[in-house]
Amino acid sequence: MRTERYLTGITTSGTPHLGNYVGSIRPAVQASLRADVESYYFLADYHALIKIDEPERIQRSTLEIAASWLAAGLDPERVVFYRQSDVPEIPELTWFLTCVTGKGVLNRAHAYKASVDKNTAAGQDPDADVSAGLFMYPVLMGADILMFNAQHVPVGRDQVQHIEMARDMANSFNHRYGEHFVLPQAAIEESVALLPGLDGRKMSKSYDNHIPMFASSAQLQKLIASMKTDSRAPGEPKDTEGSALFQIYQAFASAEETAAFAREFAQGISWAAAKEKLHARIDREIAPMRARYEALMANPQQVEALLLQGAVKARALATPFMARLRQAVGLRPLSATMLTESGKAAKAAVASFKQYRENDGKFYFKLVDAKGQLLLQSTGFDNPKSAAQLMAQLKAEGSAALGAHAAHLQAGSASAADIDAALDSLRAASA
Repeated sequence: MRTERYLTGITTSGTPHLGNYVGSIRPAVQASLRADVESYYFLADYHALIKIDEPERIQRSTLEIAASWLAAGLDPERVVFYRQSDVPEIPELTWFLTCVTGKGVLNRAHAYKASVDKNTAAGQDPDADVSAGLFMYPVLMGADILMFNAQHVPVGRDQVQHIEMARDMANSFNHRYGEHFVLPQAAIEESVALLPGLDGRKMSKSYDNHIPMFASSAQLQKLIASMKTDSRAPGEPKDTEGSALFQIYQAFASAEETAAFAREFAQGISWAAAKEKLHARIDREIAPMRARYEALMANPQQVEALLLQGAVKARALATPFMARLRQAVGLRPLSATMLTESGKAAKAAVASFKQYRENDGKFYFKLVDAKGQLLLQSTGFDNPKSAAQLMAQLKAEGSAALGAHAAHLQAGSASAADIDAALDSLRAASA
């Protein structure tokens, strides 16, 4: 069965709200339960530094968001669940991507353009109060995605541009240094991609129009009662189109429930009754998660331990991958390539393939490092041509070819990272 890799994150800048839940947390948890999905979820605390300069708030938000995901059903044993700042390879990859990303691409980023437009309208310098962090935000997001070669990234429609920019970065890097990154796709749940807030605008902490994900039932009822509606009286038909109340209900309800609610709108349900139905529907889904959330909030040590375990799993992939990328861009040990007095490159001792025939009449090959240590050993082939073809493929494709030919290869005593690095160096040399 083919495995698809999903990745998503939430910035640790505040308390998770219902928009975060229906647009990111819920679909991500649902995806993590599929047998054909490999899931990566992270707390984007580096991103929070762009707009938050309150350390306690970032720390508190990290706990709240982690507890929200876990309470919503995320199983750390099934997924890679980590804190962004626990993976130092991510900022290193951010720099690699910065060096292949055009400034013009970043000029078109929505967040940067919005700041420039606001300053221009106010008659200020276009870049007034615009930090380099805000400008470089899309590159850091690109590194988050490309570090783990995620194929699918669940996002709201307003975030699709960042996925497109990550694809541009991957293409630019691959064009210069070979095929290292897959091109990610945005995964959007159309009906709930942008959840409206209490005032009808996008639900957002910055607009102060949000509903906290784990508000108490009484607080939830109070917030819903404050939602803006029009002046149509009970008995007057009401429009579902453009109604924030209806859209939020739709995000939680089944198709049958939504259709029934739409009929009640057409029949003139009172706004008070509609709000009570919305409260009941949301509370029915959220209430079972509250106890788990409150228990986790009371035990931050448990959450910290889970995040550190996730970081170990994340770095098991990130560390050898960055080693290959460093090799690809030329950040290599000086022993890898030396110059003669004439300035020409002299070959240093590197890994090499050795082909031979055993007493059983079959043909074998092995990959050894510069010191003769066995890295890979092949199984026996009936003819030398078959063995040579596989060696050529390993030289041409590097470590990317290992999975497809695992049945014909056995690792020696070296680590997987050493094998990957040796194959990728041979691929780079042949290229």
